[in-house]
Amino acid sequence: MLGNKCSDVMTSKLTCCLPDDTVHVVAQSMKTHDVGAMPVIDSHDKKRLIGIVTDRDLALKVVAENRDARKTRVEDVMSRNMVACKTDDSWQMALDAMAKHQLRRIPVVDKEGRLAGIIAQADGRHPHRATLGHRQGGGRDFKGSVAQASPALPQANE
Repeated sequence: MLGNKCSDVMTSKLTCCLPDDTVHVVAQSMKTHDVGAMPVIDSHDKKRLIGIVTDRDLALKVVAENRDARKTRVEDVMSRNMVACKTDDSWQMALDAMAKHQLRRIPVVDKEGRLAGIIAQADGRHPHRATLGHRQGGGRDFKGSVAQASPALPQANE
């Protein structure tokens, strides 16, 4: 039986990208792994979450602006301010934050701000998957100016 912490319901095997990666490489990886968002980390060693790039970011900031995907870097289009939760937070906190900010997915970080996983609306392992799919308004991914779900989350620029 699943527990009530974010770490109990998150997907922990993630594909991540770095800010210097090109959006072409990231889009190919998103296609290969069938994901709509990819967390951006500072390095493969530290794994501190610094942003996220979504399929929407790619459509609006690359394709719609006629940018060259092979030259545009992730840091130029990623969302830097995002909602995140910590591994020890309750999954209900994550659900509430996702509903409040109309998100389909929320990254999960450890106490040091390192990426630990992600909770997705479409995640079949989630104990309340049906609850996530029934909320008012359209789903938006990691809106640029939303607050963090967990007030104790370390900032990426600290």
